Amino acid sequence: MGRRILNDALRTIVNAERRGKASVELKPISTVMSSFLRIMKEKGLTLLFDPKFVCLSKNIILSVHWCEGSISGEAKIDTLFLIAFDVRYIKNFQVHDPHRVGRITVDLQGRVNDCKALTYRQDVKAKEIEEYTERTLPTRQWGYVVVTTPDGILDHEEAIKRNAGGQVLGFFY
Repeated sequence: MGRRILNDALRTIVNAERRGKASVELKPISTVMSSFLRIMKEKGLTLLFDPKFVCLSKNIILSVHWCEGSISGEAKIDTLFLIAFDVRYIKNFQVHDPHRVGRITVDLQGRVNDCKALTYRQDVKAKEIEEYTERTLPTRQWGYVVVTTPDGILDHEEAIKRNAGGQVLGFFY
């Protein structure tokens, strides 16, 4: 039952992202859902770059050139004017009235392509997490698999660091 609630919430997030909504409200809630959202909020990075020399496509940095070049191939180093670019999956979320039915308001960033919760129990050993991640995510560069372990709910990178296996809750990219 709890995994169905998580799956419905994640599908609501994906649908709102596709429609271009700024925020979404999730009901009913669970502690697993707020842990999953915490991982979505923490993961990603803030990049610094020079806006004159960056090619962006769908919030993914394709190439960063830190120097100016001429047609003959000579390169001159340009002074860097850096800006921060936040590539986290969600901006923020807020839990309202967690002891009753409750609701969670999620501020979206427009970065979630897909996220799903597994409605069946998928056990994965610590050694098998990397292989499972390669099968599930589209590439190695982005996306996370969320695993519930004896150490708590972790993403696949943290679970590998701690050498902890467990059950796969879901994934997002």
